[in-house]
Amino acid sequence: MEDFELNPDGGLEVKESQEIKSPPLYKVFLLNDDYTTMDFVINILEEVFHKSPVESAQIMLHVHKNGRALAGVYIRDIAETKTAKVQKLSLQKGFPLKCSMEKE
Repeated sequence: MEDFELNPDGGLEVKESQEIKSPPLYKVFLLNDDYTTMDFVINILEEVFHKSPVESAQIMLHVHKNGRALAGVYIRDIAETKTAKVQKLSLQKGFPLKCSMEKE
């Protein structure tokens, strides 16, 4: 798409416009294990992913029943940061909770 604007001489100039692409998005999943407590998973969802208590409980139950659940969709840097934060908090509390990222 091209736009036009007046130049100082009173004539028209073609102004090239650039198409802006959205960055690719990544899905962040929480993975089930047999040791991480349900309360800790809910806490992670509330603190790291900013989910409501009700939504956190629903996601936690989905992880528990299905092996994994979507925690959120983000640009790459944010997805990597959230994944690393989950790993760090899990290790600090002695839980093996894991996260994975997949390009959308």
